[in-house]
Amino acid sequence: MWKPSQSNSSPVPPAPEPARPAAPAYEPPVARPAAASPATSGDQATIGKGLMIKGEITGSESLFIDGKVEGAINLPGNRVTVGRNGQVAASITAREIVVLGKIRGNVAATDRVDIRSEGALTGDVSAARISIEDGAFFKGGIDIRKPEAKAAPAASAPEQA
Repeated sequence: MWKPSQSNSSPVPPAPEPARPAAPAYEPPVARPAAASPATSGDQATIGKGLMIKGEITGSESLFIDGKVEGAINLPGNRVTVGRNGQVAASITAREIVVLGKIRGNVAATDRVDIRSEGALTGDVSAARISIEDGAFFKGGIDIRKPEAKAAPAASAPEQA
């Protein structure tokens, strides 16, 4: 009788012991990606509504403007978002421009310009795509550039020769 009870108690303790160290070994890898997620969302700089900047803004990350900016904004390959409180008197060059506030100046986007219903844009737009929601204000000219425009003239040049 003693032998069956000892054999039953022996296999039970080894099973929980490997399971307990395995659980903590999996928790740190879960914590590391969670720490990496804020780093990817931190790729956007913010100009708060209490700030006013005069001058040129250049960089390699996206920008959210909720304050006042005067000058030039050059962020090729990134997004510029003008928030509801944002007031920009500048020329903007970026991959994507989203307007929720007010912009006075010319904007050039390699991808798209999006003027939301609360937004106002006074100036010329040069982009591959443009979206103007109902209720938005826009005054200026629009130049739609095709992303593949460079490939088309190169193909037509050999045909003429």
